[in-house]
Amino acid sequence: MQLQSDLLQDLKQRTEKVLTAAEVLLDLPLDELNYKPDPDTWSALECLEHLNRYGDFYLPEISHRIQSGSEKKNDLFRSGWLGNYFAKSMLPKEKLNKMKTFKSMNPNGSRLDKSTIDTFIDQQHQMLRLLTKADAVSITHTKTSISISKWIKLRLGDTFRVVIYHNQRHIVQAQKVLTTHKPAENAILP
Repeated sequence: MQLQSDLLQDLKQRTEKVLTAAEVLLDLPLDELNYKPDPDTWSALECLEHLNRYGDFYLPEISHRIQSGSEKKNDLFRSGWLGNYFAKSMLPKEKLNKMKTFKSMNPNGSRLDKSTIDTFIDQQHQMLRLLTKADAVSITHTKTSISISKWIKLRLGDTFRVVIYHNQRHIVQAQKVLTTHKPAENAILP
């Protein structure tokens, strides 16, 4: 259990860091952003496209639930056991554990350009606005649907945590891919 205001402030700070990291990507060449160490690994742009696809579901869902939320703000946020489990599993770790993704959310092989970064940046600005609006409702009692099942509902605070930790996780993944990119020097065409 923690203060709702403290959780929302923490999530805003995490989102601002993710936003800053994404803005840095705009300065990189497209070939670097599309670099893949192997065919099954996502490029930096594929990492962001994956997040954009989840954002396309969660941002409208969160917005709708905040607007229709009838529960007034509580001072305390209490995580649900399932939401807490999902959120903790999304946190970036030293060695990222591999997770299966749904086919519709898998961007592997997509043709992407810098508009992917623009979309992601726009989504992070939307998230910051939603975090501000969420302070007017109970993020414990307001529930949201999740992308994998319309029958499972999470507390709004847990949904924010899952989405934002997921964003952090894949920004770290994108940064790791970029650090492995070594442009071919003096490459000779066959």
